[in-house]
Amino acid sequence: MVGVIHWYLWRRLVRDTTRPGPWRRAGTVLIVVLALLAPTTVIAGRTLPMAQQRVLAWPGYLWLSVMFLAFSILLVLELPRLALRPWVRGARRDVAEPAPALVGADQSTATPQPGTVEPATPDLPDPSRRLLLARSAAIVAGLTAVGTTAVGTHTALSAPRVARQQISLRKLPRSMDGFRIAVVSDIHLGPLLGRGHTQRIVDIINRLDADLVTVVGDLVDGTVAELGSAAQPLAGLRSRRGSFFVTGNHEYFSGFQEWIPEVESFGLTVLRNQRVEIDGLDLAGVNDVTGGNYGDGPDYERALSGRDPAKPVVLMAHQPIQVTDAQKHGVDLQLSGHTHGGQIFPFSYLVRLQQPVISGYARFGDTQLYVTRGAGFWGPPVRVGAPPDVTLIELRAE
Repeated sequence: MVGVIHWYLWRRLVRDTTRPGPWRRAGTVLIVVLALLAPTTVIAGRTLPMAQQRVLAWPGYLWLSVMFLAFSILLVLELPRLALRPWVRGARRDVAEPAPALVGADQSTATPQPGTVEPATPDLPDPSRRLLLARSAAIVAGLTAVGTTAVGTHTALSAPRVARQQISLRKLPRSMDGFRIAVVSDIHLGPLLGRGHTQRIVDIINRLDADLVTVVGDLVDGTVAELGSAAQPLAGLRSRRGSFFVTGNHEYFSGFQEWIPEVESFGLTVLRNQRVEIDGLDLAGVNDVTGGNYGDGPDYERALSGRDPAKPVVLMAHQPIQVTDAQKHGVDLQLSGHTHGGQIFPFSYLVRLQQPVISGYARFGDTQLYVTRGAGFWGPPVRVGAPPDVTLIELRAE
C-alpha cells in the first residue's frame, strides 16, 4: 500500500510537473527515499531502542502525515483534472496549421485566401496547459498537506481538552446521583511523548476532583525499562474512590507482563477480567481483544457473572467494538478509547469501518457507550479534526 501511494505521489508531484532532466531525477530519488522512510519508521518503533527510535520518529511520522494528506487531496483533485481535460486538449486546437502556399505566389505579399486559417497565437506558450494544471494541483496539495500537518502537530502536542458528558443510569441509586468519573485513554508514552506529557494529564485529572479515575488502555509504546519513569507521575492521581486501569492493544505490543505490576506500583488497580463494587455500582474491566493473541484475552463471564442485577455495571473496555459483548452481558455503560477520534481527518472514515463509534456517546439497546478521543497520539504527532481530550462523566439517577 505504501508503495502504491508513493508511486501515485511520484506520478502527480514529479513526473507530471517536470520535464525529463535533473529535476525529475532528483524528485524521483526523493520519493524513493521517503517511500523507504515510512515503513522503516514504523518497524523501528517495534525493534529499535527508544533512543534510536527518536532519530527517525519526527521526520518519519511527520512524512506519514504529509503523505496521507497529500494523497487524499490529490485524489479529490482528480475530479477537476478530469473536468478540465477538454480545456487542456483545447490548447492544441488553438494552434492551427497555416494554409499551404500558392505555387508561384509572392510569399512576402500574399494575402490570406478565403477558407484558410491564420496561425493562432497559443494562449499559454510555455508551460503548456497540461503542465500548468499539474503544477497547480501539486502546489495546492503540497501546501495544504504541509500546512494541515503543521496545525495538526500543534493540536496534538497541546494540552488535552476537558470534555464533559452527563449519562443517566436507570439502576443508579439516588445517593450516587452526580457521581463523577474521569476517563482517559491512549496516553501513548513513547519516543515523542514522555514524563512531561504524563504529568500534564495527571494535573488535568486532579483538577477535575473526580470520584473515580479510569485509564482505559494504551498507556505506552515501549518497555518498562524505557518508559517506566515517564509513566511514574500516574502515582500522583487523586480521586475519592480510586484509580483503575485496563490493558489496551499497545500494552501487549510493549510487554504486558511487566507493565501490569508496574502500573499497580503507581497505585492504580488493574482490572483483568474483574470487577469491584463501588458504593451502589459495579465497576468491571476486561482485557483488550488483542490479548487473545497472547493468551490473555477478554473474559466477560469472569468479569460480569454472579453480580447483583439490581446494580448498574460500568465496564472499562479499550475498544468500542467490545460493546457487542458488553450488550450481551447486560452492561449499562461501557467506557472505551482506542480510536483517537480518527486522529487525522479523513482517516476517521477508515476507522468507522472497524469500530462502531469513533468518539462521543452512543447507545446500543440498553447498553450505553462513551468513547474518549484519547490524550495522546500514535504514529504521526498530528491530530486533525480530533483534538486530544480527558472526559469527565457525570452519572445521573433516572
